[in-house]
Amino acid sequence: MGNTVAREDFEWVYTDQPHADRRKEILAKHPEIKALMKPDYNLIWVVVLMVLAQLTAFYLVKDLQWKWVVFWAYVFGSCISHSMTLAIHEISHNSAFGNSKAMWNRWFGIFANLPIGLPYSISFKRYHMDHHRYLGGDGIDVDIPTNFEGWFFCTRFRKFIWIVLQPFFYAIRPLCINPKPITRLEIINLLAQFSFDVIIYYLWGVKSTFYMLAGSVLGLGLHPISGHFIAEHYMFLKGHETYSYYGPLNLLTFNVGYHNEHHDFPNIPGKSLPLVKKIAAEYYDNLPQYNSWIKVLYDFVMDDTISPYSRMKRQLKGEVKQD
Repeated sequence: MGNTVAREDFEWVYTDQPHADRRKEILAKHPEIKALMKPDYNLIWVVVLMVLAQLTAFYLVKDLQWKWVVFWAYVFGSCISHSMTLAIHEISHNSAFGNSKAMWNRWFGIFANLPIGLPYSISFKRYHMDHHRYLGGDGIDVDIPTNFEGWFFCTRFRKFIWIVLQPFFYAIRPLCINPKPITRLEIINLLAQFSFDVIIYYLWGVKSTFYMLAGSVLGLGLHPISGHFIAEHYMFLKGHETYSYYGPLNLLTFNVGYHNEHHDFPNIPGKSLPLVKKIAAEYYDNLPQYNSWIKVLYDFVMDDTISPYSRMKRQLKGEVKQD
């Protein structure tokens, strides 16, 4: 049995992404979906509670033995941290306060970022909007792996290491593919995060700081929730670009698993995406879907035909507008 994937390049396509056309069809047939395009104010309170939960955890781990600090960083801290990145994903779509209060969402994203330990929110917003507008766009969509990732992580063992190192690749990939000049808000995000980290270290010491940072790195690497990184757009079936997941981990991830629904209607909060699927069931029920992110991770490593190259990629035409 071989353990080197056969694919040697991305799957280049010369058609537009399917989501805009499907959105028009669905809205023509189900105009009631427009009523779901409104903020989810409950998101504000959920994020506040998550921040308070992590602050409580920072305090509780400060005097534990190191083995228990590591244990709780993976079992609890990683789940909260990864869930918070997906809350920030919701906030990047202005789901907390609505489009009319865009800056309120940016400030709230910086607040939600604090217990993650690494500045993330403002830069994520800038690049994530490109991902929606130009899905698979060569040199624009930084969700697409680099050529190096596709070339090097081509065996089962290397793909496993790639999954472990996903936080690292997501951090450096924008600098390699589509570097953007730093903005004032990104500097504020950085300074607020650094100040928060110093305060945590000063108040509760190195174990609390380690718990915070380790939880974020572990939660975004080899972790069941991290299956969504691969499940969303990696091409397990030829010709299908976006996949939804309808399993229980949606409860921890603001329904990010409803990913076809999200790309079709990025201005509908995750809370309402199951209702989108229910209303327009004829469009979603027959699309390829997952029920286990753990199985996605396993299949990605063990299937010798799948690698970081297993993505659709587009050569963009016309004017490209970026945040």
